[in-house]
Amino acid sequence: AQGGHLACHLSPFAHLLPLHAGDMAIKGLKKKGASKVKKQQLKFTIDCQQPADDNIIEPKDLEKFLNSRIKVEGKTGNLGERVVVTRDKSKIHVSAEVPFSKRYLKYLSKKYLKMQQLRDFLRVVAPNKTSYELRYFNINEDNEEE
Repeated sequence: AQGGHLACHLSPFAHLLPLHAGDMAIKGLKKKGASKVKKQQLKFTIDCQQPADDNIIEPKDLEKFLNSRIKVEGKTGNLGERVVVTRDKSKIHVSAEVPFSKRYLKYLSKKYLKMQQLRDFLRVVAPNKTSYELRYFNINEDNEEE
């Protein structure tokens, strides 16, 4: 019984140091993670240059559409400071806090084109990792059929 008692008495001291060191490391990690997550902004661009030059769509209408349709936490009209939609001539810039997907912008852009009945003429293409572009379908490819 004494041996068991002695082992019990020693074990808290044996485990005290590693636990304490581990606690400090975890606290440090948590702090770093929290600060990174809080401030991370995503910036996306939708370029309407081609159709806007031909007066087919109004970039300001698309901007208004995005402002009214983007959902934050499952609610429209809940943008606050988390999602900011701005326009620079025929480019629309969306900057958002982290849980926001680029694909969602493509979905909304296509929805807008469908509403304007332009889905048969325009497509949403990604020229790079942070932007989309509204382009015409290449109709020249169909020449062989005629």
